[in-house]
Amino acid sequence: MSWGETIRTGLTAIRSHAMRSVLTIVGILIGIAAVILTVGLGLGTQKDVSESISSLGSNLLIVRPGSATSAAGIRGGFGSSTSLTMDDAAALGSSLAAPDIAGVAPEASTSVSLENGDVNWTASVTGTTTSWPQVRSRTLLAGEFFTEAQAEQAANVIVLGAETATQLFGTTWAAGRSLTIDSTTYEVVGVLAERGSSDDTDLDDLAVVPMQTYAARISSTGTAGTGAPVQTMYIQATAADTLSAAYQEAETLLANLHGITDSSAADFSISSQDALVSTATAVYRTLTVLLVGIAAIALLVGGIGVMNIMLVSVTERTREIGLRKALGAKPSAIRRQFLVEATALGLVGGVLGAGLGIAGAIALPQALGSSIVVSWPAVFGAVAVAVGIGLVFGTYPATRAARLAPVDALRDE
Repeated sequence: MSWGETIRTGLTAIRSHAMRSVLTIVGILIGIAAVILTVGLGLGTQKDVSESISSLGSNLLIVRPGSATSAAGIRGGFGSSTSLTMDDAAALGSSLAAPDIAGVAPEASTSVSLENGDVNWTASVTGTTTSWPQVRSRTLLAGEFFTEAQAEQAANVIVLGAETATQLFGTTWAAGRSLTIDSTTYEVVGVLAERGSSDDTDLDDLAVVPMQTYAARISSTGTAGTGAPVQTMYIQATAADTLSAAYQEAETLLANLHGITDSSAADFSISSQDALVSTATAVYRTLTVLLVGIAAIALLVGGIGVMNIMLVSVTERTREIGLRKALGAKPSAIRRQFLVEATALGLVGGVLGAGLGIAGAIALPQALGSSIVVSWPAVFGAVAVAVGIGLVFGTYPATRAARLAPVDALRDE
């Protein structure tokens, strides 16, 4: 029997038991779609995390204060103390002391109510320096960032995020207008270009003022000058390959400034984007492996379904097998026919499962709020696995059919 005749006969057998074949295909389809979606979800989540961290800026180190202990002896978490100051930021910004650091952007922020006449909006107001746009990789949609002179004079100027400007003025073109904070009038000198969100933080819903202005008029501490405390310092390395050197320079310089001789007793912590990305990626890679394992179990169940259906088919067609053998069909031809049937079931289930997985990757992100990346190697690999399942789980039934003795098969009722 030729290959063409074998394929035609196999497909005819599948069509003759349509419902049974459809149920078998569905078992494989679900497993293949699950594999594609779980791999895509893992890759998409890694992509979202990387983009979220990258939105902070490029080649960044993030310095936060250490923990503080209350009078009652209760220790706060990292960032609860006021161990970092503007003096530290100025020292880190020195090209002589830290040649691999391109810029430093200290930040202190609090949530306040901004008012434009009868309209009010609560947003995070951040005090910082003129290096902030460069270090945080932010650009302006309208107007300009505050100048060094305005910062030194603690001028009442403010730069708004796109969302904050829209909420207060109904438009992002708010440069040149004014708003009030605690009855103090501030001139809007610029509006930041949209950036999106980072984790649960809307990067477009904020306002930025000079650190001197923040310390003198907005901060609850009221501490101004070079010794003003900061909550976070963003350090930009000169390049990606100097990030490690910038880390060492920042750690050594801050330890010297704070009189720290034991690194375990440091009153600050430094983290890098690479470390954050690596940690998040490791977590999601583990989760992806777990989900793919669950999907693989679904594929195994689908494969068992293929074997079960093929065994039933062999039993039902015993007389047919005996007649064909009596007419001269070789065992290899019988085996090949049943393998073609099993492979066809796997191939159809794989292709339909791949289609369902791709469709899900397009439709589900809006419902889940997370990206799903279609991995084409995973798609083609999953289809190949489906075909392999048909071959592997169809081998035993096909071999059993090929071994039937013609006389016994023809005697079967």
